[in-house]
Parts: sequence; C-alpha cells; structure tokens
Amino acid sequence: MSKLVTIFGGSGFVGRYIARRMAKEGWRVRVAVRNVNEATFVRPYGAVGQVEPVFCNIRDDASVAAVTSGADVVVNCVGVLDEVRKNTFAAVQADGATRIARIAAEMGVARMVQISAIGADETSASQYAKTKAAGEAGVLAHMPDAVILRPSVIFGPEDQFFNRFAGMSRFGPILPVVGADTKFQPVYVDDVAAAAVKAVLGQAPAGVYELGGPDTATFRDLMQQMLGIIRRRRLILNIPFWMAKAMAFGFGVAKSVSLGLITPPLTKDQVVNLAVDNVVSDGAKTFADLGIHPTAMMAVLPDYLWRFRPSGQYDTIKESAKNLRS
Repeated sequence: MSKLVTIFGGSGFVGRYIARRMAKEGWRVRVAVRNVNEATFVRPYGAVGQVEPVFCNIRDDASVAAVTSGADVVVNCVGVLDEVRKNTFAAVQADGATRIARIAAEMGVARMVQISAIGADETSASQYAKTKAAGEAGVLAHMPDAVILRPSVIFGPEDQFFNRFAGMSRFGPILPVVGADTKFQPVYVDDVAAAAVKAVLGQAPAGVYELGGPDTATFRDLMQQMLGIIRRRRLILNIPFWMAKAMAFGFGVAKSVSLGLITPPLTKDQVVNLAVDNVVSDGAKTFADLGIHPTAMMAVLPDYLWRFRPSGQYDTIKESAKNLRS
C-alpha cells in the first residue's frame, strides 16, 4: 500500500501545490481542512480516492488525532494573516502547530514538515512573527527531527500579494503602500512545495530552511515591476508608518464595531511586519541546500497578472494592431 501524508491546510495557497506534488509521487494524500466542501477541487490531483479532503479543526485534539491516524508524514501549512474570532495567531500558529507535532509524536509519525515564515522571532513586536516562532519551538519540542521551511512573501496565481495590489491599481492614479523601502525576496509557491516534498520524502536533513527567490527588491520596486507587467502607470505613494498605525487602529475599531463583518485592509500587526526586511538571513540553510533552483518572478508573474491589464487578454492584440496601423 502506498504511503499516506496528512497535509493540514492542504487546500490553501501552499498546501494545494504540496498535495499535487505528493499525488504525483504516488502517495495517498489526506487534505485536512475546516471546510471540506470548499476543498473538493483537490480530488483530481490524483487517481480516484488518492487525494481526499477531510474535516479537521487544529484547535481540537480529537480532530487532529483523527486525521493523523495512519499517516506516515504530516505537513502543517496552516497560518493566518489576521485574527478572526477563535482563530487567533496564538491558537492557530502556536498552539495549533504544537498540537499537531505532539499528536504526531504520540502516534509514531515518522516525519513532520512545518511551513513557517521568514521573520519568525519570539522577541518580535508582531504577534504574527512571535507566534510563528512559538509554533516552531513547539514543533521541535515534540518532533526534533522536523523540517521547518521559512519562505519570504510567496507569489503564484492564487497569491494575496501581487494580485491584491494589481487589483488596487485599477481604481485610481495612486497606489498606496506601507514600507516602500522594506526589502522582500519573493518566492514561487511551487518552489516552496518542491522543498516541502523533499522533506516529506526524507531527502532534506532536519533543520530550518529560509526560502527566498533569486530576486531581492524593495516593496516600491516590486510594485513598479508589477505595474510594468499590467501596463498601468500609477504613482506609488509611501504611507509613513505613524500614519499607517493610525489607519490600522481605525480599521481595527471598525472591525470590532461590526463584530468582524468588516475585514480591515491593514492591521497594526501588518504595519509592524512591514517595517522589517523579509529576506534570507546570512548563514541560513536555503534552496541551495535542497538542490532547488528558485524561479524568477518575471518567469511567472505575466502568466497570471495579464488579467489586470487595461484590456486584459486583448491588450497584446491591441498593441499589435497599433503597430500595423503605424
């Protein structure tokens, strides 16, 4: 019988790519998610019955144990960018990751892969970064041979980074950003998945790996490249951190008053993170240690950002027509 991997958050942005690759490796894939009905798209990744979405609440021991039972390896991709009701940073990224590792160890699971983030730091002022570090510590306490992957900002067709700002660029001549001079090292989602698969297969030594792409650029430069791809001219306006904090406070109040119905476009925690460079540290284990050559942004971004061009898929045709007329 083929081996079984349980992927917590396996229908999410990163998890779906790991699930697809593991299916190609011939493994059975158990995709543990909160909403099974929204994860049915993963089933065609493999043969009938090979990839199966199952319900799991990582805040509950019994739920985690049920989906971990029989697994040879577990992968945790669950994380949150903003707190929503009971899904707080601590409950999901610290306690949830620790719970998965503890139960995996109790059940004799061979290996664990934890998807964390560059910037994970127990001393950080950011709850996101602090709880990511707490999750790593909890994982290593129970699964000391785990592989922890810390990607920089991740890009790909379903990303919430380039897609978000490309969408914003359609509504006016100004594109506001916070932390325009902060550096990022964007990494392609399928490269992160490739690293995770190597860890699942036991081809990556235990430890922490920081994953960044071949391109390092400031937030402003990334937005300029994105605007070039979607063929729009916009003024990139840097919002000072003091102003961004005030705006985030106001958005937070609106969220509280609306009982969570209003999703804030910016949070105080995100402002804190945007003040810190998000790049691979000197001396860290990287893609090179995994034998993976990361993909450049410009090799991928045009493939999915074209829909934000003024004429979408017809933009190139219109340009060709102009050349014919001239």
